[in-house]
Amino acid sequence: MNDYTQVTFTVTPTEEVATDILAALLADVGYESFVPETDGMTAYVPHHAYNADALKQVIEEFPLEGYTIEYSTEKIEGEDWNAEWEKNYFKPIVVDDLCVIHSTFHTDIPQAQYDILIDPKMAFGTGHHQTTCHMLRAILSTHMQGKRVLDMGCGTALLAILARKHGATEVTGIDIDEFAYENALENIRLNNTDDIEIRLGGVDVLREGETFDYILANINRNILLADMSHYAQHMHQGSVIFMSGFYIEDMPMLQEEASRHNLRYVRHAEDNRWTMMEFVKE
Repeated sequence: MNDYTQVTFTVTPTEEVATDILAALLADVGYESFVPETDGMTAYVPHHAYNADALKQVIEEFPLEGYTIEYSTEKIEGEDWNAEWEKNYFKPIVVDDLCVIHSTFHTDIPQAQYDILIDPKMAFGTGHHQTTCHMLRAILSTHMQGKRVLDMGCGTALLAILARKHGATEVTGIDIDEFAYENALENIRLNNTDDIEIRLGGVDVLREGETFDYILANINRNILLADMSHYAQHMHQGSVIFMSGFYIEDMPMLQEEASRHNLRYVRHAEDNRWTMMEFVKE
């Protein structure tokens, strides 16, 4: 079981815009999970990836003026972290009255067309964050019957599982983190969607010549920018990519990079500045 470092932040004044920006900056240096608190935020990073200097730099270079950020750190054993997450943070969620997401320990589960079991462990993706909700809604509003779907940075495999239940016939999930890979395999078994293929790695495990009708990429701005050309190589004319994990201010640079690879902007959705963009391959 992987160990994590828990970093508890006190942000003064405590405003959502400040904690959201702090979370985005931390995600760029390896932090994986974020929990809002009444006076700030708690963030988790794999213990081996914790870098005190990188954290100090994030605080020193925080772009908003007028905020004071203090923090404390604690090493969390993997099993303890998971138990704490399940007990306090992961609650059932219903998306547009069509999809309910819950874990094996939940009771009194709402009824919906798609019932998805997720035991998140330490992998990102339970449906609570705005970016994941954006992607879930994109899937639910898209005709995926008989389509080939790729879920890049699949985490818990929530998006891959919903795509499969929503009619996609070939679904592939990819994640670079070994623990996320194992958790994805567990979740596809829980949902009887064992025909979903999960691969361990990054864009390097995409196979030469394979293409997808839909690509789901809920990662972060920097990875999206770095890997855009690889996504485009695995899309045919008319393929669609949904991207999320960034702020509305990041849209221009993502649109510019997408246009270099014949990806035409279609639309975007925004919730509290967290944004999803849709592009089609021309």
